[in-house]
Amino acid sequence: MKIIPNIPAAIKLFKDVKYFNKNRDKIQAARNAGDFEEERKWILDSTSTFGEMIKEQFGSDLHIRGQENIPEKGPVVIMANHQGYADIPVLMMVFRKFQFGFIAKEYLSKIPLYGKWIPRIRGVYIENEEPRAALKAINTGIEYIKDGFSIAICPEGTRSRGPTVGPFMKGAVKLATKPGVPIIPVSIQGTYRMFEETGIVRGARIDVIVHPAIATAGISRAEERVLSDKIETIIREGVKKLAAE
Repeated sequence: MKIIPNIPAAIKLFKDVKYFNKNRDKIQAARNAGDFEEERKWILDSTSTFGEMIKEQFGSDLHIRGQENIPEKGPVVIMANHQGYADIPVLMMVFRKFQFGFIAKEYLSKIPLYGKWIPRIRGVYIENEEPRAALKAINTGIEYIKDGFSIAICPEGTRSRGPTVGPFMKGAVKLATKPGVPIIPVSIQGTYRMFEETGIVRGARIDVIVHPAIATAGISRAEERVLSDKIETIIREGVKKLAAE
């Protein structure tokens, strides 16, 4: 990472803390009271504001296709490819009708202020890449979904840093199939240009396709076995289409 050229961007990002931290007490009070609907409301208020500020401050140009495929409410599982760090803020800009947390790598918990925010919005850390740790994170996410919270996951597990989509982790679909909620596949193209391409944070054109939801309630074991490949194909073909354009 190029430290000096990124100092202005770092200052902007940490100034944005106030936008997702503004509802901290309201979120915690609702959680303590077991009022999940109220908790989701304040989480959504924080994340949608934060995502919009990232777009405005860095001058990114977001183009969304398939907005008609965004449901009015959750819980759902959002599955997207993972080009760069900007993917989650982009999803926050796209999904503004209902709350979602996300599966994140444990090292993000070490980032000052941001690290505490991820579990606050019902995000889940994966402590390492071992199957047992991944299963623990998935199970935690499933419990959140049963309580009405939505979860986003990038099944590649790591940033592709470009338009090539890596192989998906098969177990990610269990987030949806166990509680029986819909999966919304999302293809993202261009987020790697905001940082990964040059190592310097900057604005970029970002294109997103929100694909039709895939129901998982009542699917057979045979259908579940091919579900991950089906979703991977949908997302991969969407990214390929956007990159070609």
